[in-house]
Amino acid sequence: MKPSLNRFLSHNTAKLRLFIWLTLIAITLATGLVLWQGGARVQSDILAMLPKVSESPMTQRAMAQVEQQLANRIYLGFISGNEQSAIDAAKTAMAKLKLPSQHNTKKSTQNTARKSAFIDISSADMAQAEALNRYYFNHRFQLLTNEQQQLLERGQWQQLTQAALEKLYNAFSYANSDLLTHDPLLLYPDNLIALAPSQQLSVKQGVLLKTIAPKALNQSPRFAAIVMAKGRDSAFNPNAQQLQLSALTTAFDAVKQQDSDIEIIKAGALFHAMAATENAKREVSSIGLISLLGVIALVWFAFRSFMPLTIALVTVSSSFLFAVVTTTAVFGELHLLTLVFGTSLIGISIDYCFHYYCERLNHPSHSSDRVIQQIFIAISLALLTSVIAYSAIGLAPFPGMQQVAIFCASGLVGAYLTLLLAYPTLAARPLRDGNRALDYASSYQGFMLSLMPAGSSKRLLLAVGTCVFITIGFTQLAANDDIRQLQHTPADIQAEEDELRTLLSGGTDNQFLLVTGDSEQQVTDELAQLEPLLKQAEQDNLIGNHLSLSRFLPSQSAQERHYQLQGLIYREHLDEILASLGLDPSIKGALIEQYQAAKGNFITADSLLNHAAGESFKPLWLSPQEGESGYGAIVLLGGITQLEALTQRFDALPHVELVDKVGDISTVMGHYRQITLGLLALALLIAGIIFTFRFGIRLAAVVVAVPALSALLTLACLGISHNPLTLFHALALILVFGIGIDYSLFFAESKQQTRGVMMAVFMSAMSTLLAFGLLAFSQTPAINAFGLTLMLGIGFTFLLSPFIQIFTRKSIDVD
Repeated sequence: MKPSLNRFLSHNTAKLRLFIWLTLIAITLATGLVLWQGGARVQSDILAMLPKVSESPMTQRAMAQVEQQLANRIYLGFISGNEQSAIDAAKTAMAKLKLPSQHNTKKSTQNTARKSAFIDISSADMAQAEALNRYYFNHRFQLLTNEQQQLLERGQWQQLTQAALEKLYNAFSYANSDLLTHDPLLLYPDNLIALAPSQQLSVKQGVLLKTIAPKALNQSPRFAAIVMAKGRDSAFNPNAQQLQLSALTTAFDAVKQQDSDIEIIKAGALFHAMAATENAKREVSSIGLISLLGVIALVWFAFRSFMPLTIALVTVSSSFLFAVVTTTAVFGELHLLTLVFGTSLIGISIDYCFHYYCERLNHPSHSSDRVIQQIFIAISLALLTSVIAYSAIGLAPFPGMQQVAIFCASGLVGAYLTLLLAYPTLAARPLRDGNRALDYASSYQGFMLSLMPAGSSKRLLLAVGTCVFITIGFTQLAANDDIRQLQHTPADIQAEEDELRTLLSGGTDNQFLLVTGDSEQQVTDELAQLEPLLKQAEQDNLIGNHLSLSRFLPSQSAQERHYQLQGLIYREHLDEILASLGLDPSIKGALIEQYQAAKGNFITADSLLNHAAGESFKPLWLSPQEGESGYGAIVLLGGITQLEALTQRFDALPHVELVDKVGDISTVMGHYRQITLGLLALALLIAGIIFTFRFGIRLAAVVVAVPALSALLTLACLGISHNPLTLFHALALILVFGIGIDYSLFFAESKQQTRGVMMAVFMSAMSTLLAFGLLAFSQTPAINAFGLTLMLGIGFTFLLSPFIQIFTRKSIDVD
């Protein structure tokens, strides 16, 4: 150790170092307060930790518009055996949801009006139906149904006349004198009906209604009234969740008071997000508390004193303070999952405390300064390797994982600084006799070393057996990078969502089709060509439904064709038609004038989307932005059953792309899983090079081999237990290296005096296993994978690290 550094770590500078540490703590606290008062917050949005996918600007815009349209939407179903009861329940719920949120009363001022938690609360949109009628009536000469078009193409206008006569004499007909003077063959009403999406929902009293067929012959049908709403704020915002939950509870209570037999089902991201938030909060509190209690028990068991316990709490607290403030300063927020992963910092930062006090137990006559000087190189190398490991995690494309890297790395730096600066003063009191605990540790190490076979043939057999085990495990190992594993959804929430999706014929999925073209005409032509394929996909049960602009925005060529075909009516046979229908011949001139005036009056994207009729369709159309030249249209899909088979249906259409953000992100996760495993190998290589300067090539290779073999054994166990390999397993293996290499490092550094090291490694491993072992029981699959891998990896490292003493006996003293 350099003389200057030795002087800094001497007893003479203890008070100065304590003052520096207290100053750092004060500055960190002040920075944290400024950050949180300046708007920093805890982020619970699971989407915020997803990787960024490289897409074309048009595709990125399309994904943003689809997310904006679908985000924060909820769907409610009110089910009753009485149709009117279901309708009344839906009306009551909509009325209550439109009321201002009661949670805003404390924050509201004279200048801030209270707002409802939801917007766009509706069932059947009657206003849009009226707007559609007003818009399309002005374009009636450009519209024909398929049946009307075929009859006119064959010159069979008489059949259209006969159909109009039947409508005139139908008691329930929508025909009236005003409509007849503008549309004598009543072609327009059928075109308006054709605009309605094909679904098994009816509309009564302005409410969408679905009849649920009975499951048994002796049962009566039930009725489900559907209500839709959109959260004013993000469903992943905890405050918004509480406001929306409060509004829903008020609405549901009102419905139940009105009719206690009403069954309420619900679906939407809100309910998944609430479950995830509650689960994460529960796990943060339980894992953190149990881990802390475990650390307390370990410290008391080893040292039988409250002082090490106090110092351990100071170390953990300062570590968390540095972690939270640094992460918040870098990212402006703290992800909830970062805190879940970060609870494991308790089991890592406490290692410094364990190594310090175990070294003091092993050398009771040494002062605190001398103990720190003895372990300085080891803990410095340990910090360096841990930071390398966390840096590798930070290279993953997940903001959440990047936060975990910064959180844990800065937390360990905080613990390291606490040991160097505060321990000489705060932890200077001598310990009670700890020979019993040290003897236990020494006996355990002796037992482990006795398990090593003596003969070379037996050792070779052990090596071959280990290789066979690893090979078998690797042959069973499979990968699964589906991002849906990021979030656990309770069975009851999923069951309600599945039931509502069935009622809505599949609802709307995250996957959608993007149709692109150089012009508006090309896009509408592509949409027209796509429509038959989509209808066939519905018939083949590949999808439940779809929503395309092709129905509302016919291609210009189709509109021109429809206009010319109607010339058969208005230019050639109008006299005969009026006579057959018994209409006044005087309206002929006005009809011809209207027909001629409509020439070139095409339905265009601009005219439709800027009209009230097309307001809800705006998210489905992409006009060129600055620097762009192309157009695009989005086709929403619902009830997808076979995504791969559906994708193949559109392979022959070069301007149609199936956008699957879930699949794209999963692909990116698989890519970074491979990169992360490569980084693990690179980290092992870098650590080996660094350790070579300290221990020589042979011993450095052994030190690195311990976490490397632990990683291989862990992967083999995952394969044999049929746990699919994910990015989170790979990230956890990085930490197995970062934490586990410390164990072999301390054994290599201590040479033959390993009693204190064995005890410190035992306590460190137990605290780490406790923290990560609890993560392995998390209900969130991603956290479960992270914890399980660390539990296995650290367990193997703990079992293997004592065997380094076999090699240190033969190593050269390189002090």
